[in-house]
Amino acid sequence: MAPHYELHPDRNFSIAVVGGGIGGLCTATGLLHQGVPVTIYEAAPSFAEIGAGVSLGPNAARAMQLIDPAIHAGFLKCATNNGWDDRKNFWFSFRKGEDTSTEFGTRFFDLWCETGQSSVHRARFLDELVALVPREVAHFGKRLEDVEDRGDHVLLRFADGTTAEHSALIGCDGIKSKVRLAVLGAEHPAAHAVFTGKYAYRGLIPMADAASLLGEELAMNSQMYLGHGGHILTFPIEHGKTMNVVAFSTKADGKWEDSEWVKPLDREAMYRDFDGWVPATSKILSLMQKPDMWALFNHLPAPTYYKNRVCILGDAAHASTPHNGAGAGQAIEDALCMSRVMAHVYDSADVPRAFAAFDRVRRPRSQRQVQVACESGWLYDLQAPGIGDDWEKVKQRLATKQQWIWDHDLEADVTEAVRVYQEESARL
Repeated sequence: MAPHYELHPDRNFSIAVVGGGIGGLCTATGLLHQGVPVTIYEAAPSFAEIGAGVSLGPNAARAMQLIDPAIHAGFLKCATNNGWDDRKNFWFSFRKGEDTSTEFGTRFFDLWCETGQSSVHRARFLDELVALVPREVAHFGKRLEDVEDRGDHVLLRFADGTTAEHSALIGCDGIKSKVRLAVLGAEHPAAHAVFTGKYAYRGLIPMADAASLLGEELAMNSQMYLGHGGHILTFPIEHGKTMNVVAFSTKADGKWEDSEWVKPLDREAMYRDFDGWVPATSKILSLMQKPDMWALFNHLPAPTYYKNRVCILGDAAHASTPHNGAGAGQAIEDALCMSRVMAHVYDSADVPRAFAAFDRVRRPRSQRQVQVACESGWLYDLQAPGIGDDWEKVKQRLATKQQWIWDHDLEADVTEAVRVYQEESARL
């Protein structure tokens, strides 16, 4: 049963949240926790996440605790770490994927992390988040078609022919966001996601099978195999019952002309992409169950995340490649900042200023993460300018590249967003 939230009686506005993924539900929970009236509109018949494992770093864990400790408690219920005690604080063990002098690739670096490789199955984590949202605030089968900002409120039009009016809209509707188009305009260069030149094969392997073929060390603890033009990562999910696999490769012409971003797997093409790699990687690829191929798109930097009473966050604002394991964490940081600044809003007329404060604080950091994630992909694929396959330089970059994400002062961000909002309000 969802907790009961006390809405502040003096608030004369309501917020629509479009999209019921991790970002949308964390935002809605955060707003409710601060006494802000919220309605969630989800296109699907129920809350659902696609994909399997998602990594969340120590910054995401802190953001969850700051939004609502119940979110973090739900995360801990379904989180999985490395299986061996002496590897609990390793983010990944990095291996030379083409070093065929060994079966498993030379392990050349272990990256320490406060929370280790902490990952959840998306659907399980979503179940925990759903439990925190009162049933009456969620509406399903509501695919957004259009948003009309009428100055003092917004009108939402849905594909089923219905409409809804709210004081403001927060778009958490993912990489193909309709709300993003409303903020930027459909013709803006940053309105639509662009192909990054990379694609990924994703699949799952029962842990018993993985351990039988690879041994427990490689199967139960996160590994990343680096090579020219690609890399393969594995980590345990579902409390160690399953090994999640993602194998990344580079599209030679840098183009993706298919209208579908997720396609059925061509196993022979996958094997060709990793031909000549260490035997362990061949075993991993051969064991993958329910595999598919994902084109990796991201967003170019938007000049703003809001327009008057319409705002975007999460993948709708800054969709990223997964190479830093930080995309979902950035959405949760967004939710923290949004809910804390909205806690200071009591009059509908002040909502745009809260959105402006959110934009000023969150846009630089989240857009930097999108760029650095791309750079990490080049690093893992031995394509980083000035580094390439110089293993000592690769190691040096790996050692420091995550710290600015993991060690960030989130409470300082909240303080700054509130300061910006109050400063702007005081000028009126």
